[in-house]
Amino acid sequence: MRKKEDSGQILLITAFIIASLLISAQLYILDVGKISGEMNSNSLNDFVSSVKLGSAHVVAGSLANISIGGAFSLLESNIREWAQFVSAQYVEGKNILNFTLEEAAPYSSGVWLFWGANGYGASSAYVDFLHTLVGRDSDVEMAYSVNVTTALLISSTSRMLNETTQQINTTIQVSDETGPALATQVTVYYKVSGSWLIPDGSNDFELLDYGNGTYLASFTAAILTPGVEVSVHAIDFRGVRVQANVTSTEA
Repeated sequence: MRKKEDSGQILLITAFIIASLLISAQLYILDVGKISGEMNSNSLNDFVSSVKLGSAHVVAGSLANISIGGAFSLLESNIREWAQFVSAQYVEGKNILNFTLEEAAPYSSGVWLFWGANGYGASSAYVDFLHTLVGRDSDVEMAYSVNVTTALLISSTSRMLNETTQQINTTIQVSDETGPALATQVTVYYKVSGSWLIPDGSNDFELLDYGNGTYLASFTAAILTPGVEVSVHAIDFRGVRVQANVTSTEA
């Protein structure tokens, strides 16, 4: 568990570093604009846009941590820290980043984790932001929402190869809030006598990657009864973990 916590903290630190660098770059542009006398509303808009992108990184990093066992409260505490950081960066006027965590079902404290037994799983975070920036010569107000979602859809079939062995084929589809997504890690489990096992070479395990977010896992197992229980755990490129279970049907 400690390894997972350390991994989650690294993802959060990375998210904050990226977000901070985005703001620093725009602050430099604003400073140059002040010196040259060319700072305008476009410069402020660019700064607000960089904060928006930074907010997305912080939400994603928080969800990655939560999805491996972190508390839901991490999302609020991380965003609050981010908002305070943002507000302190621009001292030429009013600079306030407000946020609201989604509470409408199925979300709670901005987070929804659903790892079902029907072949579908989702890890999601949803936050509304309002950034108000008042400069010397112009004002900018931007309202936006950040939705970070990693979803998993699996289906599985099995057939008897002989009296003691079954062939299990599991189709895996990974997606995010924009559509199909690639996974950095896919782990398949199957259940035997109440225990979850990971298929390996002794099971003739193969994982075919179609390159578009779809994977096909194939393996054999010494299971006499039909309806093999399969579980798939996946991690996307942002470090967000999701899992789903399904019972295979006879092919």
